[in-house]
Amino acid sequence: MLLDMGALGAPELLIILVIILLVFGGAKLPKLAKSLGQAQREFRKGTDAAADEDEDAPKRPNDRPEGKPSA
Repeated sequence: MLLDMGALGAPELLIILVIILLVFGGAKLPKLAKSLGQAQREFRKGTDAAADEDEDAPKRPNDRPEGKPSA
């Protein structure tokens, strides 16, 4: 029983959808979905750009592993 507490099934998702419909109303749901999609795309662009910058960063020749004294 404790293992199933984190899983969302169809009845739970349906209840959540009904609550969202009651809170935001039917007319605002398409606008809400569009803005959530745009926010998700912007977040992915930002994380992809940050990952690309990390990969393209030049390695400095003076970098040495931690704990090793310089000669």
